[in-house]
Amino acid sequence: MYHSTPCFVISVVSRLVNMHPQTLRHYEKLGLIRPSRSDGRIRLFSQEDVQRLQRIQQLQDAGVNPAGIKIILELEAELDRLREKEPVRQ
Repeated sequence: MYHSTPCFVISVVSRLVNMHPQTLRHYEKLGLIRPSRSDGRIRLFSQEDVQRLQRIQQLQDAGVNPAGIKIILELEAELDRLREKEPVRQ
């Protein structure tokens, strides 16, 4: 449960992933991340969000642009969903 529980504010996540808060806001605007919001509309990030940002950073470091990153993340999520559905073959 801890992985998906929103518990980090943007300043903490910014330090964890070594990205400027404005970059995180930009990624949200592009649809690359979707942090939760508190009742006061404060962005709250989960451990899964932090891991996703680390993956985004890996792809960015490899030279992938934001549109490409979005497609790759969508394909990886689809692969994960398919793997969960597929029975184990022996």
